[in-house]
Amino acid sequence: MFFALFLCFSASLCFCYFVTRSARHQPLPPGPEPKFFSGNIHQLPRSEAWKVFAKWSEAFKSPILFYRIFGRKFVVLNTFKAANDLLEARSNIYSDRPTGWMYNELANRKMGVFFISSQHPRFKVYRRLLHVGLNPRAVGDYHEILDDERRILLTNLKSKPDDFMAHIRRAAGGTILKVTYGWTVADKDDFFVSLMEQSFAIVSEIMKPGRWLVEVFPLLRFVPSWFPGAGFKRKAAVWREQLSEVDRKPYAWAKAQLKSGNYVPSFTSRHLSPEDGHALDSEEEDIIKWCSAALYAGGADTTVSGLASFVLLMTMYPDVQRRAQAEIDEVVGKDRLPTWADEASLPYVTSVIKEVLRVAPVARLGLPHSVLCEDVYLGYRIPKRSTVIANIWAMTHDPELYPDPMTFNPTRFLATPDKPPQQDPYKLVFGFGRRVCPGSHFAQVSLFLNIAGILATFDISETVDDQGREVDPVMEYSSGITNHPLPFSCRIVPRPGASSLVLEHL
Repeated sequence: MFFALFLCFSASLCFCYFVTRSARHQPLPPGPEPKFFSGNIHQLPRSEAWKVFAKWSEAFKSPILFYRIFGRKFVVLNTFKAANDLLEARSNIYSDRPTGWMYNELANRKMGVFFISSQHPRFKVYRRLLHVGLNPRAVGDYHEILDDERRILLTNLKSKPDDFMAHIRRAAGGTILKVTYGWTVADKDDFFVSLMEQSFAIVSEIMKPGRWLVEVFPLLRFVPSWFPGAGFKRKAAVWREQLSEVDRKPYAWAKAQLKSGNYVPSFTSRHLSPEDGHALDSEEEDIIKWCSAALYAGGADTTVSGLASFVLLMTMYPDVQRRAQAEIDEVVGKDRLPTWADEASLPYVTSVIKEVLRVAPVARLGLPHSVLCEDVYLGYRIPKRSTVIANIWAMTHDPELYPDPMTFNPTRFLATPDKPPQQDPYKLVFGFGRRVCPGSHFAQVSLFLNIAGILATFDISETVDDQGREVDPVMEYSSGITNHPLPFSCRIVPRPGASSLVLEHL
C-alpha cells in the first residue's frame, strides 16, 4: 500500500518537473489587459460573471482565459472539452482547492469536505465515506424517505400552493435531514432547516468576489481584531461560531439518539455503528461529522435550486409540461405516482429535468480548482497554484454542444433516426474529476421523484392580474454560488385528469 502511494507521488512529482520545464517559455492564455499592480480587478464582473467570461472567450477566440487580481492568478475554462482535458484527464494535478483566507482560515472551514486540499490525508477518506453512503445501492435504501417527503411536498402544494417556495425548501431540507441524521422536519420553520439556510446566507456573503481584502493580501489575517479596519476579523469570528453549529448540533442530536436506542437509521447512524463493532476514536468521529455536514449542506440548497427552476420553466413552457404529463399518464397511469423504477420508461420527463439543469445549472461556475504545478494546454502556460474555474454556464450554453442554446427544448436529449442526443448535461453540471459531486446520483433520484410527482398531480401556469390577463414571469436569477430564481408567482392547481385516488391520499 505504502509502496503504491510512493509510486503515485513520485509519478506526480516527475510529471510536474517535466511540465514545468516545458512551460517556462509558453505564453499565458489570452485575457483582458491587466494593470501593472492590481491586475484585472477593475474589469472583474460584480454580477453574472459566467456571462462575462463567456463573452471574453468569444472576443479572444479561446476556450481558456487568464486574468489576475494583484498576485492571484485565475484561469477560466469555457468549454466542456477544456474542462474534460484538464479537470478530468489531468485530475492528478487539477483537483486541489485554492486557499480562501476568509472562509477556510478565518471562518475555520478548511476541513470541510468541499474545500479541503486534495493533498490532505482526509481527502480520500471523505470521498470514500460519501461514496459508501451515496452510491446507487445505498440510495436505494433511501427511497422510502424520498417517497414520504415527496407526498408531504405534494400535500403542501395542494393546501397552500402560493407558498410553493417555502414548501420546496421544506421538502429539500426534510429529505436531506432524514437521510443524513434521521431527523424529521415538522414544519417549514424547523430549527435545523433554518440553521442550514442561515449558513447558506453566510457562505454566500463570504464568497462574494472581491469582497475581502485579506484574499488579496493574506498577511492581513494576522491583524488583531481590535485594530481599526479589522472588522473582517470580527465578522469572521461570529461566522465561525455560526457555521460550526451546522456541523455540531445535528450531529450531536443524531449521536444522542443512537445512544438512546431510539433512532431512525441514517447516514450518520450507520457510520457511527461500524459493522466490525470497533469503538470509534476522535479522528473517525470528526470525519463522520464533517461528511454528514457536507451531505446536509450540499444536498439541500442544490435541490431547492433545481425544483424552483423547474416550476419557473413549466410556467413559461406549458406545451413542454403537457407533453411530460401525457407521457406519465400513458406509462404510469392515473392510480399511482411515478417511482424511480419508471424513470427508464419516461425519457421525456428525464429530458425535461436535464434541460432544466442545462438552462439553469445549479452552480454556474462550480467550485474553484487549483493546479498543483505548472502546466501547458493548447500552447498556453497555466501557472502553478492558479485558481481554475469551470464556467459550467458557458458549457451548457455552448452552441457547438447545444444548438440554439437559449431555447428550452427537452427533445434535444432524445435520440431520433436522424440524430443522436446532445451531450448529457449530467456530465457537466455535477463538476469534474476527483471533485465531482459525490451525491450526483442521489440528486438525480430526488429531482426525478419530486418533478415527476408534481407533473402527475398538478398543472403549473401563469398568474392572472386584476384584469384577467396572464402575467408573464421573468427569468431572473440570483448571483450567489448556487443558482436561484428571483421571486416569481405562478398558479399551481390539481390536474383535472389526475387520479382522484392519488389526490385523495394527499
